[in-house]
Amino acid sequence: MNKKLVAALSGGAALLMALTGCSSGDDSDNKVNDWAKQVCDQVQPQLKKIAAANVSIQQVTSDSSKPADVQKTDSAAFQSISDAYKALGSAVNGAGAPPVKDGATTQQEAVKELNATSAAYAGLKQKVDALDTKDQARFADGLTGIADELDKLSKSGDDALQRLQSGEVGKAMAKQPGCQKPSPSASDGASAS
Repeated sequence: MNKKLVAALSGGAALLMALTGCSSGDDSDNKVNDWAKQVCDQVQPQLKKIAAANVSIQQVTSDSSKPADVQKTDSAAFQSISDAYKALGSAVNGAGAPPVKDGATTQQEAVKELNATSAAYAGLKQKVDALDTKDQARFADGLTGIADELDKLSKSGDDALQRLQSGEVGKAMAKQPGCQKPSPSASDGASAS
């Protein structure tokens, strides 16, 4: 029942990674680099928070834990991910429009997408909290439904984020350490056991 949830979480990385930029190139525009640094300095802690939440969900799922434990862990993880996406939206919003063509539109669309993702994870938390942990079968069915929603969320429109990390802005963001994907060993408290 929980394997589907783990698979959906893995797919959610695509939305997250749209922020990290993977392009390279020579961009000498200091204004764009300054903008990217301002955003990326606030991105890294949120990426780590999301990664840690995903690890906690995967661990409780692989432990064959009791429904109440799964519910508690998933609820806390979804809240943490929701908070992280909200903070990412605030970081992009607070940085102002990137100094590129159509920067204001790109910024507004990215903030809207990040806030929508935050709201969607908050909604998943509410649904997990409402599951009946006393009935194993109903709990499993409910968790499957949540996994389906999570899968849709992870595949949903990350176009705005991809636009944010394209062109000059994407090149500048890719250079910033704060926008680099955190290494698995950097996950707080995660162990290979």
